[in-house]
Amino acid sequence: MSRMVLTGAQVVTPEGPLEGAVSIAGGRIDSVGAAGEGEILDLGGGWLLPGFIDTQVNGGGGVLLNDQPDVDGIAAIAAAHRSFGTTGLMPTLISDAPGIIARAIAATDEAIAAGVPGVLGIHIEGPFINTERRGIHGARFMRELDADALALLARPGRGARMVTLAPECVAPGTVAALRRAGVVVAAGHSMADYDTVRRALDEGLDGFTHLFNAMTQLGSRAPGMVGAALEDRQSRFGLIVDGHHVHPATLRIALAARGLDGAMLVTDAMPPAGTDMTHFQLQGRRITVEDGALRGEDGTLAGSALTMDAALRNAMAMLRLEVPDAARLASTNPAAFLRQSQERGAIRAGLLADLVHMDADFRVRRTWIGGKMFEAN
Repeated sequence: MSRMVLTGAQVVTPEGPLEGAVSIAGGRIDSVGAAGEGEILDLGGGWLLPGFIDTQVNGGGGVLLNDQPDVDGIAAIAAAHRSFGTTGLMPTLISDAPGIIARAIAATDEAIAAGVPGVLGIHIEGPFINTERRGIHGARFMRELDADALALLARPGRGARMVTLAPECVAPGTVAALRRAGVVVAAGHSMADYDTVRRALDEGLDGFTHLFNAMTQLGSRAPGMVGAALEDRQSRFGLIVDGHHVHPATLRIALAARGLDGAMLVTDAMPPAGTDMTHFQLQGRRITVEDGALRGEDGTLAGSALTMDAALRNAMAMLRLEVPDAARLASTNPAAFLRQSQERGAIRAGLLADLVHMDADFRVRRTWIGGKMFEAN
């Protein structure tokens, strides 16, 4: 079995950065620290971090999953984000017709079976959400999570499966039923009050989709979904750190309240991510890129053009995080959220060799997925 030894970069480990080597063999991290024997690759400086894991990726490279719910579409999205350090992602389908949901789930299973690099599963965001907090989601797609929908979402498949729903829009016991089927359940696009969210957490709710956006806020006498998310110590929440979705000070307050373990960086990326696109069509609506923000004609935010390397840089600049803490939000915490900490999310012997090499300015130079190297475009 061939062995590759990566040297010459600061290695970000769970114990902190170190100057040492990372050895890869059989697609996994063989050792961290001493170089040992093997083919040496001198990275020439910079940082070696655990590969980024993004749980909310609607599109990228000019492709939208809703428009192309097939293996080719998923592969194109994964390839676009791989150039920016994302070694694991959850292609995300926003609210759509039942047939499209079924096609997207089947296509994800096929993509994983075909070995498309970086695809961890699928995230179904809606349509089981509150129309009053639907954001850019089409109102015509909103529907109840009935027995047929529950059977589809809970159907065994390959990889992780994640669902975003509004707790007040589903019957009691739904969250628990999905959890029993192995589904990762997040709350979002919701008008739920604190007590309703608390009941969902008691059923096993795993977390919250893009905290602060499209949900009830923290108030003095109404803690809302935000209050429940910040109080709970078991769940996790996604943060879109792009300077448009949430004010950086608000994000810093959230981290101070909940602690770093509760947060994950997500992109909520749309087709313009990784491109120079100035507009695109989203289910018949024109979305325009304006100063880095994506907006519909009425001004509603429509995802982002963010990539995970930019999210990491923003976390360091806007949230005032050091590199190891930013890496926790970009890799370690989302791996735990997806229940995959025993496979990925850190640079540790025995884990999959999902890595990203960044230069001194935190620009991606190359990535590894299961030990296979990809040069950045």
